[in-house]
Amino acid sequence: MIANLVQLAAEEEQNPLVPPGPELLVGTIAFAIVFFFFWKKLLPNINKVLEERRAAIEGGIEEAETMKVEAQSVLEQYKAQLAEARHEAARLRQEAQEQGATLIAEMRAEGQRQREEIVAAGHSQIEADRKVAASALRQDVGKLATDLAGKLVGESLEDHARQSRVIDRFLDELEEKAEAGR
Repeated sequence: MIANLVQLAAEEEQNPLVPPGPELLVGTIAFAIVFFFFWKKLLPNINKVLEERRAAIEGGIEEAETMKVEAQSVLEQYKAQLAEARHEAARLRQEAQEQGATLIAEMRAEGQRQREEIVAAGHSQIEADRKVAASALRQDVGKLATDLAGKLVGESLEDHARQSRVIDRFLDELEEKAEAGR
């Protein structure tokens, strides 16, 4: 029992936070072995994976920057082409309007010329028809007048030269009276 008491007293003297010597030595050796394994085998693999990941991220960022610059360049080219296309469209619209106005003016001038030709041809035709009608009227009126004069006088007025002079004199007098009446 004394031995048990000695042992109890020895245990009581020992600090519970400090492990016994042999356990401390085995724990330190085990820790050194695990630490050495991690340091030689696991840590380089972890560092390699982290380095590859960092390189991939940086490469992705650089590639993204390159693509961003390229996209910006393409956008600027697109905007320039769009502005040029708008300018070209405006120019074409302006040319079309000018050509349309020129064509309209030419068509109006052509229409005016044709109208004037038609009016002139109409006036010429009317004048020719009037002359034909006046000539026919002179002959008819002259014939009627000579027939009537022959019946009044009682003799035939068949002399054509005299007949023409009488008719012309009669019609001239009628025309003078008509013009004076206006």
